[in-house]
Amino acid sequence: MSIERIGVVGAGQMGNGIAHVCALAGYEVLMTDISDDALSAAMVSVGKNMDRQVSKGLITEDEKAEGLRRIATTMTLTDLGPTDLVIEAATERETVKQAIFEDLLPHLTPDTILTSNTSSISITRLAARTDRPEKFMGFHFMNPVPIMQLVELIRGIATDAPTFDACKGVVDRLGKTSATAEDFPAFIVNRILMPMINEAIYALYEGVGNVESIDVSLKLGANHPMGPLELADFIGLDTCLAIMTVLHDGLSDTKYRPCPLLTKYVEAGWLGRKTKRGFYDYRGETPVPTR
Repeated sequence: MSIERIGVVGAGQMGNGIAHVCALAGYEVLMTDISDDALSAAMVSVGKNMDRQVSKGLITEDEKAEGLRRIATTMTLTDLGPTDLVIEAATERETVKQAIFEDLLPHLTPDTILTSNTSSISITRLAARTDRPEKFMGFHFMNPVPIMQLVELIRGIATDAPTFDACKGVVDRLGKTSATAEDFPAFIVNRILMPMINEAIYALYEGVGNVESIDVSLKLGANHPMGPLELADFIGLDTCLAIMTVLHDGLSDTKYRPCPLLTKYVEAGWLGRKTKRGFYDYRGETPVPTR
């Protein structure tokens, strides 16, 4: 399977990061979103992130210009029909992803590979709602995409070998490293990472330590680059809750029960950096713990 044209669904942090790295690797990229403002903001973000790469000597000005030229945007989902590979990077809600695939399917070529950047949802179940389960798989990039080296590749029960090989070839061309995960809830990275974050929230909820003490303990005591609560804010508390819910529902084990404090923050709309408040308040010059 020859892949040269990639469609990206979603212009948020993950979607624009995927478009960024694919364009620099020489792919023609078409990125779509339901919001024109989101698409405009995404292109500004890609430009700024490429500027950082130029300043660090990772790419040249010419490579930046060529990369930006390779990214086109559209608000019409069906425009992605002629692409060779579609990477869905919409919000982490199964019903949203299913609706996207259902709208897109009638317009795809027979050979188009469908993938989802889901961080937790069953690939087999998503694939079963399409007309091409053998050409469907999980393609999970890490955040932030231009910096993080890993991509999880997840086969559904019906994914065929040519589809897997084609997606692995894309990862190789991006200069990233692939890890193969089985189709279990949250796969590898989030199966391990999210319960750690959830446990840190429980430690806060139970008064074991405050936000600052929990984060500094993991940064200095376990040599983590970010504290777990700081990382939760970076990921998005709604995404953390969604993944913990998938783990809890999918594995039926109480150790994956989302912390009530996490649920409360999400109900309050305090989702982390993207809403300026989470476990830290980001509305001032420096982040301030909220507990």
